Amino acid sequence: MSHQSQPSAEQPNPLASAHRATQAVWGGEGGTHWERSTQTPVVNSVSFGYGDCDEWRRVALGETPGHIYGRNTNPTVRVFEEKVRLLEGAAAATSFATGMAAISDTLFTLLAPGDRVVSVVDTYGGTNRLFSEFLPRVGVVVELCQTENAEAIEQAIDAGLRVLYLETPTNPTCKVLDLARLARRAHERGASVVVDNTFATPINQQPLQLGADLVIHSATKFLGGHADALGGVLVGDAELVHSVYRRREITGATLHPEAAYLLLRGMKTLALRVERQNFNAMTVARHLRQHPRVAKVFYPGLEDHPNHDIAKQQMTGGFGGVLSFQLHGEFDAVKRFLPRLRLAHRAANLGAVETVVAPPATGSHVELTAEQRAALGIPETLVRYSCGIEDVRDLIADLDQALKA
Repeated sequence: MSHQSQPSAEQPNPLASAHRATQAVWGGEGGTHWERSTQTPVVNSVSFGYGDCDEWRRVALGETPGHIYGRNTNPTVRVFEEKVRLLEGAAAATSFATGMAAISDTLFTLLAPGDRVVSVVDTYGGTNRLFSEFLPRVGVVVELCQTENAEAIEQAIDAGLRVLYLETPTNPTCKVLDLARLARRAHERGASVVVDNTFATPINQQPLQLGADLVIHSATKFLGGHADALGGVLVGDAELVHSVYRRREITGATLHPEAAYLLLRGMKTLALRVERQNFNAMTVARHLRQHPRVAKVFYPGLEDHPNHDIAKQQMTGGFGGVLSFQLHGEFDAVKRFLPRLRLAHRAANLGAVETVVAPPATGSHVELTAEQRAALGIPETLVRYSCGIEDVRDLIADLDQALKA
């Protein structure tokens, strides 16, 4: 697993003991670049040539470092993988064209007909569709538990499973799961534990240290941070990552080197951005909690959040840049409120340097009906608010004027 023709895997690296802000800048980028460039170049070559058949064969078999074909590995992409691997403290990493490609390839690799997967009802809408529609089609047994009921999740684990899939904080209701507790219970049953760490980022939360076997990111979000590149990444146990990589190289959901370059550039400011977004989200959440036109605020950093103690224990860097809040009234209140915002993109995204706002009814859970969203605990008047890096005083003023509607 130490060869470039395989997923990025652990090698001796002085950055392994560096702080995450330093890893975000320097991780994976210690090699020699073209013409002594200080930045990782974009390598757009589809194939990599060899004049010697023996060397070609050794690289193709993973016996010698190198690259063969762009669908499998690429020098630019490998630097991105290595940076995320270091940030998460993982043994190996592999990347994908999108976050959903990472999630679906991982689940379809680890699960076979007759296997059982346990998760929670509060997952991203696309993930929820995998559980409710696609996995059952191939004979996988799916059990989705109420997110806030740890005992029910443990009972589902005790009934036997192949995979425990968790997302924390959840999208969009910002519930928090006790990763160490649930991972320990799943491992007692011989299961693999997969955690979507997109909302928290490796700056705020380290699921592998809490017992997870694999960690997934939609790199499109906070890792890239500029809403200009799609990507996904999986890190964790070397053997498990390699098994998913083997599927990905055949299904072809390959991260493009141009996207990898943009994600790398964005990640150099990851620690700075997340620190500011943590602060902005906490400040906005506290403000909205007192606003007469807001019925409820969902943010794990608030002391009255039902999972605040767990979040405080496992989210050591901060509580994230995303909050959600419920307006009084019906969906018409959301339709009046959103167009009045001046400092927020109304778009299906999060984690960008600009603030992004979306109701789940048109964004993260648009695939579901109103009744299905209600069953998941997502009211129609819920608004997901992903804080950017703007001055928080301007964000609060913008929210206040929009809420007057």
